[in-house]
Amino acid sequence: MLLSELLDDLGLRVLFAAPHAPAQPIGRLVTTDLLEPGRYLSGGELVLSGLVWHRGPGDSERFVTELSGRNVHALLAARERLGEVPDDLVEACRAHGLTLVEVPAEVAFTDITEHIAEHDAESSHSRTSASRVRQREMLSAIAAGRSLDELADRVSVAFGHVCRVLTPSGRHVVPGPVELDDAIVDAVTAGFLTADRLPAPIETASATYSVFPVGSTLGQRLTTWLVVVDGDLRTWAREEVDAVGELCAIASLDRSRRDESQRALRPIAAEAVAMVEAGAPESDVLAGIRQTGLATDGPMVAVIVEISGSGPPEGAPALLEDLALAVSRPVVARSADGLAIAFFPYSSDLPDLVRTACSRFEPGLLPGTTLSVGISRPAEVSALADALQQARFAHGVARVGGTPVCVVSAEDVTSHVLLLAAVPADVRRTYATSVLAAVLDHDRRTRGDLVSTLSTFLDTACSWARTAEQLHLHVNSVRYRIERIEELTGRDLSRFHDRVDMFLALKSL
Repeated sequence: MLLSELLDDLGLRVLFAAPHAPAQPIGRLVTTDLLEPGRYLSGGELVLSGLVWHRGPGDSERFVTELSGRNVHALLAARERLGEVPDDLVEACRAHGLTLVEVPAEVAFTDITEHIAEHDAESSHSRTSASRVRQREMLSAIAAGRSLDELADRVSVAFGHVCRVLTPSGRHVVPGPVELDDAIVDAVTAGFLTADRLPAPIETASATYSVFPVGSTLGQRLTTWLVVVDGDLRTWAREEVDAVGELCAIASLDRSRRDESQRALRPIAAEAVAMVEAGAPESDVLAGIRQTGLATDGPMVAVIVEISGSGPPEGAPALLEDLALAVSRPVVARSADGLAIAFFPYSSDLPDLVRTACSRFEPGLLPGTTLSVGISRPAEVSALADALQQARFAHGVARVGGTPVCVVSAEDVTSHVLLLAAVPADVRRTYATSVLAAVLDHDRRTRGDLVSTLSTFLDTACSWARTAEQLHLHVNSVRYRIERIEELTGRDLSRFHDRVDMFLALKSL
């Protein structure tokens, strides 16, 4: 029902009208006299109030702020209690762009409620009939072999809103005429993962999009597809919203069909991963991977994903399959120790693609939950076992990365900082004190500077002159201190291995 139809039918008077509001369809009717009713509103409602909450101008500002913050369609204010609608309420609605309608004393709230209910009942019957026709047409199209892309295009053309189907990683299952750019994908996926209720409008820097879940919203949104539609659903006719809902139902059916196809490959993928872990002959590994449909004529990389904390039990394999589908057929399985492992065909942009996709999952992670990913260097089939070990090490570094989402590739692990990051803190401390205990004790007892001297000496590539210059000491003083350090530790700093030990011990303090 349009607001203008309600005004004409009941003789209500508009005190302030936001642009285009009378010509837009209204949502559900909410009757309230709470001063702060925002928690009961989700957007698009028609709010009916007897103004019992009104005690002064400040109350008008608070009430209207609540309504406008929830994108309410319009406020219907009864004049009976106060004799008239207060001027401060009119000004507050004008300031916030909220349509305000006066309800005269002779129009009862029940008259408004019953009128809208009767109109909705008639419209609902008409919509239900139209919806059944569309559903039959869509199901017939699927049975005839039409793709999800074609059905999404059909809905887009019929209602003038481009429909796309995405995953939370940003993968375009149905790209529409063109794929959305990265900034918009970031915005709509984050909005989808964090919205209080779905469907929901998402504001981006350039336009408004509406996101709908594919399937039940009771599951984990991290593994739920979303339909992204150009435009703001709050301004649509009911049948347009219904049509997108029907597309979501068809997309859910299509996803189930794809999952069923993928499910048949999972035992084959698990066997291929197990062969790599067991160090099986190259010919056996090659045959196993080929059975999954993954091309083996070029280098591949191993990728490991783990969700710790409150993540979904099957979340890691599902996310990894989603990432893999962006570049190839997925070869995903759980390892012997429960980690999700996949093999990808190598491309130079693969680490960046995985980082970008995984960063989009972060808004959907519950507090205390982390997503850690390790990526190997490219390797031929004969060296996949080595690649898997590299991915494991990179994943170990990612696990202690200290951020909700951490992606580390073997190429990144080229510094002692990352190497030490993979070692538990208590192990690092034990190692440092076992190597430097006597030096640390000496400095505590004598307030000496042997530790800082050692650090400067190693940082200057063991240069006596540069160490003396930086510490403002005579070279002989530096030589004395280094000799004392060697006596206390039993190490010889002229030997490379002892230098490495001392350097790592200092960095582990």
